[in-house]
Amino acid sequence: MPDTDARPPALRPTRQRRAITDALADAADFQSAQEIHDSLRRTGDKVGLATVYRTLQAMAESGDVDVRHNPAGEATYRRCSDSHHHHLVCRSCGRTVEITGSAVEKWAHAVADEHGFTQVSHTVELVGLCAQCAQQSG
Repeated sequence: MPDTDARPPALRPTRQRRAITDALADAADFQSAQEIHDSLRRTGDKVGLATVYRTLQAMAESGDVDVRHNPAGEATYRRCSDSHHHHLVCRSCGRTVEITGSAVEKWAHAVADEHGFTQVSHTVELVGLCAQCAQQSG
C-alpha cells in the first residue's frame, strides 16, 4: 500500500461493489478477479467479469483494496487495514501477512532526503517461505 495521506473520494456504493466487497471480506488472502467472480457466481450474485475487473481497479485506485501481482503477473486483491503497511508473501503458497514498522519508513525518507526528493511514497513486499511450506520442502 503506498505511503500517502491523500485518498481519492469514496466510490459510489453500488450493488456490485457491495457484492465484491463482501466477497473480499470473506477471503483470507489475495484473490484474482476471476476467483472473486467465481465466488460471486457460487453465492448467486450476478456480476459480470468485466464489472469485477473495473470495480477492483477502481477500488485499488481509491485505496479500498491492496493489489499485488502473483508470480504469473496476475493482479490479485485483498481488503487490508487502512493504516500504512507492507506484505510478507510466501513464494510457494502465496500466503500473505500484513507487516508494519517504522524502520522501512525511516529508511525511505532518509534516502529521499539524501537525494533531495520530497513527497516520496513506497511499496515493500518481502518474499520468503512460510513455516508450513518450509517444513514441506524439508
